[in-house]
This record gives sequence, C-alpha cells and structure tokens, in this order.
Amino acid sequence: MTATIGILALQGDVREHARAIEHVGARAVPVRRVAELDAIDGLVIPGGESTTIDKLLRAFDLFGPLQERLRAGLPAYGSCAGMILLADRVIGGTADQQVLGGLDITVRRNAFGRQVDSFETDLVIDGIEDSQTAPLHAVFIRAPWVEEVGPRAVSLASIRTGPAAGRIVAVRQGPLLATSFHPEVTGDARVHRLFVQIVRDSL
Repeated sequence: MTATIGILALQGDVREHARAIEHVGARAVPVRRVAELDAIDGLVIPGGESTTIDKLLRAFDLFGPLQERLRAGLPAYGSCAGMILLADRVIGGTADQQVLGGLDITVRRNAFGRQVDSFETDLVIDGIEDSQTAPLHAVFIRAPWVEEVGPRAVSLASIRTGPAAGRIVAVRQGPLLATSFHPEVTGDARVHRLFVQIVRDSL
C-alpha cells in the first residue's frame, strides 16, 4: 500500500518536500483545505515563518481540524518552522502566536540568529540509516533549537561542533518527527525516508 503524505502548502519548500517524499516511494499531495487533510496518512509541515503559518492555518480554517487529527495520531514531520508549530512550548514567540503542539519539547525561535547566521554542518541522527558512517549534511536557516526535551519526547541529534555544540536539533515522539534544519534542500532524502516509514508503521 502506498502511503499518501500531505505537504502543508501555505508557505515554504512545498515542491522540494514533495519531491523528496516521492523519491522514497510515497505519494505527495498539497494540503490547503480540510477535505485534503482528511485524505492523507501523514503530513509534512515545511519551514517558513512560524507566526505566518499559524495565521494562514487559521485563515484557511485548518488550525482546529489539523490539531484534532494530530491529537488523534496523525503522523507529522515538521522542519524548522514546522518544528516550532509541533512544539508544546515556544521561547521567543509573539504574544498572539499559537502552536499545534504534540511534541513534549520547548523550542527557541531563531535560536541560531538571523538569516545571515545561517550555516551548514554534518549530523549523526538516531534512526537514520548509515548516519554514523555517512553523516547527514544539514542546512540551518534562521533555525530554532530544542531548549528542553520533556519525558515523552526523544532527542535524535545534536550539533557536534562549534559554539552551538550540544544543542538538540532533531526529536521524535511517537508518530511526530521534527528537525531544526531543512533536509529538502540537500538532495539527501534519509529524513523523509524515516518519516515515510513512521507513516507506514501507523497504517
């Protein structure tokens, strides 16, 4: 059975995520309406600006239905801003910012700095095939990091070198997966392969 993965198509690298999902053998479809949300087995929440995505979710009447599906067990993968939206707690958010929640983590918005402070590094990620011998090249763009992991979530990867060494940048809690970085821009589909496997295991 082919899993159908929705890509939240309100902002961010929608086509790039869809291409990676298709590359690892699942079907990718854009999601902008509740009817489209109802027809998927899992959801990718791309990067972008978390407060803007929050406002667009509400403008498209998607916020409540999506939150309900997540609470009912819909697998989801959030990259960068998507990680913020899946977090239960946010440091540095705006006063009116809402999150979908589900991940027992505290994230810090724009933790690595501004756009000019974007950077790349190699990561070893638990659950990613061969990452010990072939680390995954990760691109960080105005990225959050995980300030605290609660007892229900698990850290999968941390920065290994530099001033941010030890900062957590990938987490999982059951069918929810999140990364601070943008795997869709590197051509390495191993994070997407892991997420598709999470979705298939939930079917």
